[in-house]
Amino acid sequence: MPVSPHQRLLVVDFGSQVTQLIARRLRELNVYCEIHPFQNVTEAFLKGFAPRAVIFSGGPASVLNSEAPRPPAFIFEIGVPILGICYGQQVMMDMLGGTVEGGKISGGGGTAEFGRAFVEPRGTLSVLEGWFEGGREQVWMSHGDHVSKLAPGFESFGMSPNAPFAIIADTERDFYAVQFHPEVHHTPKGARFLDNFVRLAGFSGDWTMASYKNEAILKIREQVGEARVICGLSGGVDSSVAAVLIHEAIGDQLTCVFVDHGLLRENEATEVVTMFRDHYNIPLIHADEAELFLSALEGQSDPETKRKIIGGLFIDVFQKCADEIDGAEFLAQGTLYPDVIESVSFSGGPSATIKSHHNVGGLPEEMGLKLVEPLRELFKDEVRALGRELGLPKEFIGRHPFPGPGLAIRCPGEITRDKLDILRQADAVYIDQIRRHGLYDKIWQAFAAILPVRSVGVMGDGRTYDYACTLRAVTSVDGMTADYYPFSHEFLGETATRIINEVQGVNRVTYDITSKPPGTIEWE
Repeated sequence: MPVSPHQRLLVVDFGSQVTQLIARRLRELNVYCEIHPFQNVTEAFLKGFAPRAVIFSGGPASVLNSEAPRPPAFIFEIGVPILGICYGQQVMMDMLGGTVEGGKISGGGGTAEFGRAFVEPRGTLSVLEGWFEGGREQVWMSHGDHVSKLAPGFESFGMSPNAPFAIIADTERDFYAVQFHPEVHHTPKGARFLDNFVRLAGFSGDWTMASYKNEAILKIREQVGEARVICGLSGGVDSSVAAVLIHEAIGDQLTCVFVDHGLLRENEATEVVTMFRDHYNIPLIHADEAELFLSALEGQSDPETKRKIIGGLFIDVFQKCADEIDGAEFLAQGTLYPDVIESVSFSGGPSATIKSHHNVGGLPEEMGLKLVEPLRELFKDEVRALGRELGLPKEFIGRHPFPGPGLAIRCPGEITRDKLDILRQADAVYIDQIRRHGLYDKIWQAFAAILPVRSVGVMGDGRTYDYACTLRAVTSVDGMTADYYPFSHEFLGETATRIINEVQGVNRVTYDITSKPPGTIEWE
């Protein structure tokens, strides 16, 4: 295990979809932390890792199940503060002598609690500094089971209508647990709670993006050695930051490959290649492989199949380029954590798969290249902060995210060249509207999608039977949750009119007001 020079906090992952948000909140406090799945947290691991504090994540399991995930009992003997969150609270109580009652979801008679709730105070506690100043506090609950009896040594410091022990603590051992999720934005004072916990544990806040950059450069050099690396460059902030970071680490050992798969936005290939070559003296291969990708996607309509085809072809193209570069052994990708957690649980933990991503769910078993993914544990806003640390131009850092599969996942159903042309034009009008109204930098991501339905319309005195398109724009902090952007009706009306007038093949425009969850940001 690499030794970090920082004070370290261990997050034990029990499979929550928001486990990485715990790490993100801690990074905002300049606390270095690592997430490890519960099955990897052995007694030997704990002795080697030597954490200053431990946090147990939430998770989908029930401790009432005999095969439910549990940490080693030794973890309670290492003498550091421990915080249990949701399932983490329940597993603490189950292992330390308390009782957990099942809710209806797990076959018991207890009441579940999902969404916004309010916790009432039942005493004072150092980790609750700044809480309950105005009475009860809003929190975000997501649990079926709940603690019905405390373990010896614990006291209750807060309760909600369906969680009698919403906040508990054993102050003698510095063990704390909450039934709610302080890591999500829907718990307004959750960040303050976590700040109180890490200060109680003695963290000085010695981790910064500058230190992350320096350590990432050293790790890249150690991993790559004298070999050459090819980097998949899309022109988005993720791959651009990854490329510049790797270039700082290994210089001319890096070659970037920009793959034009025929699924790009209007004029994107020219803009990306020109922008990158104008700013950086890094060898860049422009691979025009549109025919290869579009032919392979012909007749395919299942989103997972499309993603896997695209992911596999990306690797084939990268391998072909690597074969032409003497000593190329590594493929670098700008994979981020939201990609990983939606495809498979972090570091092998037990969370559920939401959807495969082209760079984590579509890799063939024998791809011939080893991966370099220096951004794999970062969120988008952290990548942008790293980009600023690396001195990337604003036009790189401020670009909206664009997925590797490109327009393929904005074209539900079968992909055709005609539909792609219509989609490019509609998307270009939409983004132009957003820029004209000065909204681009206020929005996390915006795009048009062409729907697999046609509708009847009237233009002039004639009947039309054309495609419907939908517009999507969201605000987000980390990509894990998102809200739709509240455009004015005037803006939407003006944009719809422009698209219908300027794009042949569209006669109906809708606006997607779905949040994430329950939807994802992209359509597929």
